[in-house]
Amino acid sequence: MHPIILAIESSCDETSASVIRNGKVLNNIIASQAVHQKYGGVVPELASRAHQQNIVMVVKESMEQSGVLKTDLDAIGFTRGPGLIGSLLVGVSFAKGMALGLGIPLIEVNHMQAHVLSHFIEEPTPGFPFLCLTVSGGHTQIVLVRDHLDMEVIGQTQDDAVGEAFDKAARIMEMPYPGGPLIDKYAQTGNPHAYRFPDASMPGLDFSFSGIKTAFLYFVRDEKKKNPGFVEDNLPDICASLQHALVNMLLTRLEKASDQTGIREIAIAGGVSANSGLRKTLKQLAEKRRWNVFIPAFEYCTDNAAMIAMAAHYKFLKKEFSPLDVTPLARMPV
Repeated sequence: MHPIILAIESSCDETSASVIRNGKVLNNIIASQAVHQKYGGVVPELASRAHQQNIVMVVKESMEQSGVLKTDLDAIGFTRGPGLIGSLLVGVSFAKGMALGLGIPLIEVNHMQAHVLSHFIEEPTPGFPFLCLTVSGGHTQIVLVRDHLDMEVIGQTQDDAVGEAFDKAARIMEMPYPGGPLIDKYAQTGNPHAYRFPDASMPGLDFSFSGIKTAFLYFVRDEKKKNPGFVEDNLPDICASLQHALVNMLLTRLEKASDQTGIREIAIAGGVSANSGLRKTLKQLAEKRRWNVFIPAFEYCTDNAAMIAMAAHYKFLKKEFSPLDVTPLARMPV
């Protein structure tokens, strides 16, 4: 069996399409949405409208680049959730219409499972079982991965996601959106020990980022009372210290998960896995702990259809198809 699948991703503000043939991704077309920058964050209504404008063009380019004809397709994969309901609705509706018109199966994909499976797009790939720290603007999870489609969340945030903490801190410092990559940029020349921020104590392997966000807000407010130019004068040190604290919160739980499970195959995924501070510290920790670490290429860290295609491929092999009346889910557990 050599399935050819078109995959569509539209969970937030990236419209993406990818074609996969027999488990090999042929392309990964992504259209970003610049409209959100002036609002300091993603505006759901504007995101769904932009998906409507982009989806036909993105799918067309993906199909043309791959050299695959519509009649060659064996299935259509799509992100069902989690995500913004309006954005998801555009992708789900397009996938349903195309599958119905071609008379081929639909394959729904969990967006967070797909982030984990981004590790199978290119070599090297982790062996089973492995732990995956999945970090993004909407989620922070430690996932125990027993097989391609057998995953269990063993730790997760109880409030905000780490990516949201990065972006909120950037807004507090009046940086443009998206602020997370800017914090990473400035942090590279700063002192990570210049300032200290709290790590909320949570039971087990869970995370909490609301406390550090509040502490950072008060820290900046109080320092600016003493020196209005405090942020501008100390930006690299502030960014480095905040990033150090957030990365430490992530990796201490990951270490604990490795100790509890005995697993040394360790992966990271999601948009925040593109953070250079996280990547560098994880590699250092891997040498100390003798972990085998897997980090996806930057292209596959943020939202993309290649990872949806990979998940759809494994579901196709198990004939896990979806009914034509499938609807998007804003919240969808792994």
